[in-house]
Amino acid sequence: MTRRDLLRAVLPGLVVSGLAVWAFAGLLDALLEQEDLYVVDQPLVDWLASHRTEWLTTTLTAITNAFGPVILPIVVGVVCAIWGARSRQWRDPLLLAGAMVLSTLIAMIVKAIIERPRPDESLQVIPGLETSFSFPSGHTTGAATLVLVLGYLVLRRRHPRKSLVAWAVLSVVVIVLVGGSRLYLGYHFFTDVLAGASLGVFTLGLVASVDRWLDLRERAAREADGAAQR
Repeated sequence: MTRRDLLRAVLPGLVVSGLAVWAFAGLLDALLEQEDLYVVDQPLVDWLASHRTEWLTTTLTAITNAFGPVILPIVVGVVCAIWGARSRQWRDPLLLAGAMVLSTLIAMIVKAIIERPRPDESLQVIPGLETSFSFPSGHTTGAATLVLVLGYLVLRRRHPRKSLVAWAVLSVVVIVLVGGSRLYLGYHFFTDVLAGASLGVFTLGLVASVDRWLDLRERAAREADGAAQR
């Protein structure tokens, strides 16, 4: 394993993570300086709150609950356990589980540092339901991490163009639905949701780098074994 091989393996993922950090930093700067996209936050939440309908509120509440801190970890844990047990290969399930844990921890730490209040309780569908800080959106972080990392792990070996397009479209739809539900229900601002999506992309880049590094190590080990046998 040479340094050049290592760089070629991890660089694509690091570039993705770097772009995500750049986007996240821009959102954080907008929040702290109260400019750029920050000026959209309150008007957008106000507008959505004034245009709620019963059926849409019910639908988006179900979506936000499915990707919340109770249901989503259980679903991911079960999926990873079944995946590992059936395939008898635990690397991918552990990468997915690790990605979910990592992005969640980062979101929690940033929330505690920034301490951004949530939208006023009068705008929340259930006032006082959400008690943590607002930036970034944990629901959006979890949804983005799940669809992006899971798609990468499933498609990285075989990646026909149609599958990649379908993955990209599905990822955008899921992130928009989950993030949009947080805005519509009055629990987050627009910049919170974008920051959560950025954390998901950041985690995807890290997973890709670690995965490609592991591939490189395995290939180097096989070559070393082959050379020793000769």
